[in-house]
Amino acid sequence: MTDHVVTHATFTLERRYAAPPATVFAAWADPTAKARWFAGPDAEHELDFRVGGREVNRGRSAGGAVLTFESWYRDIVQDERIVYTSTLSEGPDLATVSLTTVEFHPEDGGTRVLLTEQGTFLDGREEAAWREQGTGRWLDELAAELRQPRQNSTERP
Repeated sequence: MTDHVVTHATFTLERRYAAPPATVFAAWADPTAKARWFAGPDAEHELDFRVGGREVNRGRSAGGAVLTFESWYRDIVQDERIVYTSTLSEGPDLATVSLTTVEFHPEDGGTRVLLTEQGTFLDGREEAAWREQGTGRWLDELAAELRQPRQNSTERP
């Protein structure tokens, strides 16, 4: 018999961006913009940003395993809130299941973003600290994306 381990964890990350909520929200909603800050350079990324829509980010780990992050959008309030559920799989093995809420708050001419994730981490395939660190990195990439002047959101750098 195999030992199965389940770890539950919740974390909240906060970031402030020097852009209005509509601009920050648009960086989550536009497939081209989101791919620039969310997907790795060699990743496959799909985004259907609507309630009931799906997002897939597929790449490879350092060891060569296929990693698939798949999300389903459950609630979207324009410029205010996004709620989605996600899974992360390594090959055929499910590593995590999570619920994420992203809140956009106007603050001092910019936006304060609160991201709260509630995760279930399975059989040691991922740890909560790794997820928190990785999520923090892509929120930092979002900051870099927002600093780039773009005439059209479909432009590639």
